[in-house]
Amino acid sequence: QTVLRLSCIPCQRDQGGSGHIPLKEMPTVQLDTHHMGVWGIGVATQKVNLNQVPLGRDTNSLVLRHDGSVYHNNEEKNRLPANSLPQEGDIVGITYDHVEMNLYLNGKNMHCPASGIRGTVYPVVYVDDSAILDCQFSDFYHTPPQGFEKILFEQQIF
Repeated sequence: QTVLRLSCIPCQRDQGGSGHIPLKEMPTVQLDTHHMGVWGIGVATQKVNLNQVPLGRDTNSLVLRHDGSVYHNNEEKNRLPANSLPQEGDIVGITYDHVEMNLYLNGKNMHCPASGIRGTVYPVVYVDDSAILDCQFSDFYHTPPQGFEKILFEQQIF
């Protein structure tokens, strides 16, 4: 059984413009790991195959996997330090500025950037093997890095 609790109020970098899911620029996202299993968090294009876990096997996703590896196009782009793998109850954060995804563990920058995905991206989270995760796209547990905030939705003015 897989359980995912998700609060979907996204966020974006605060340098002008407005975001809309699909995202032109990605936010800060924080993930609370309640029960460890197979999981991943990152960004993906609309073409990603969500039925093929783990993500990161093709050019349509860039994800941090539960084992601390960051994958894109079936290539390991980076890896969290061995002593910094997420444990049950940890808060994993990501930021994406349209070029580079950065990772945070309990509010601390892991200096583990990854890039390579192109085009319009969406936030993506997956779970398997009884993983339980909470995702926060606003009301963060830790203060987002400077320059990042919640996503602003596009509004049409008639």
